[in-house]
Amino acid sequence: MANIKVFSGSSHPELSRRIAAGLGTQLGTVVTTKFNNGETRVEFGESVRGEDVYIVQSGCGEINDNLMELLVMVDACKIASASRVTAVIPCFPYARQDKKDKLGGFFDIPVDNLYAEPVILKWIKENISDWKNCTVVSPDAGGAKRVTSIADKLNVDFALIHKERKKADKADRMLLVGDVKDRVAILVDDMADTCGTICHAAEQLISAGAAKIYAIITHGIFSGSAISCIDSSRFEAVAVTNTIPQDDNIKQCSKIQIIDVAIVLAEAIRRTHNGESVSYLFNNVPL
Repeated sequence: MANIKVFSGSSHPELSRRIAAGLGTQLGTVVTTKFNNGETRVEFGESVRGEDVYIVQSGCGEINDNLMELLVMVDACKIASASRVTAVIPCFPYARQDKKDKLGGFFDIPVDNLYAEPVILKWIKENISDWKNCTVVSPDAGGAKRVTSIADKLNVDFALIHKERKKADKADRMLLVGDVKDRVAILVDDMADTCGTICHAAEQLISAGAAKIYAIITHGIFSGSAISCIDSSRFEAVAVTNTIPQDDNIKQCSKIQIIDVAIVLAEAIRRTHNGESVSYLFNNVPL
């Protein structure tokens, strides 16, 4: 693809390679190291003058270091006279602090927020044989809009679990609102960290008579004892996108399955480069 270059940060090189492959190109050459005092050092191995540059860096791993690395890479490309520099951030860091009294919007540049819903719908239809007899469940009231959208497109019912939370990463009391008796329950959430919430939700759904339970997570952080929690849970499978590396987790837990979003990100880059609308991807999976 002419006049376009894709570079990878340190956070998720495998996803970056898949994105580049989806564009029919290879990743550009860049070396990221650190000075003795810990500062990030970036060296591009090829010219970006006049190029449309895309830098892939996910908000995972050493998040603060990776975020700084991304900023240094963007700055280096601008100094080197790239015609345009776009950050591709599969998992946006610091988005958990989304309470209005804690963090406000701060973008003054064009931003396209991509959605996992189309690939989630595709995964459900291809991997859950009795999906027509399912209830899509949100583990909290905040995800109600997300699950109703998915349920509407599948033409099935939805439910939600109301929870009271005293600490940011731990849920307290849970109450199921909706019917899952003798149905396949599909829990859908945007992020799972310690997995206490979804594992407790699974127990709640079993108690309510669910026949089978699946979980679909957009961003699988899986910290602490999350993997052992999933492994010992009642889930048939936990599907997670590859916005965050999951190779080690898959080796530890056979229930974890991957939903590949590289094709979506590659198509978003292609459309941005060609000046086409990205909104097509809000409801469609690229062929």
